[in-house]
Amino acid sequence: MAKIKITQTKSRINCPAVQKRTLDALGLKKMNHTVVKEDTPSVMGMVQKVHHLVTVTPA
Repeated sequence: MAKIKITQTKSRINCPAVQKRTLDALGLKKMNHTVVKEDTPSVMGMVQKVHHLVTVTPA
């Protein structure tokens, strides 16, 4: 499958707890942290929930 690079670009401060848990599930711990994940529907659903906090690029 294709891989995507997910980078947290905005702070998680003042975000709802659900969004903080979603960032944790994606493996993002702090600002400017980048992870590479496979482009699956479940990962894309998590990215959609926090789209305003992350940027996604093809890996």
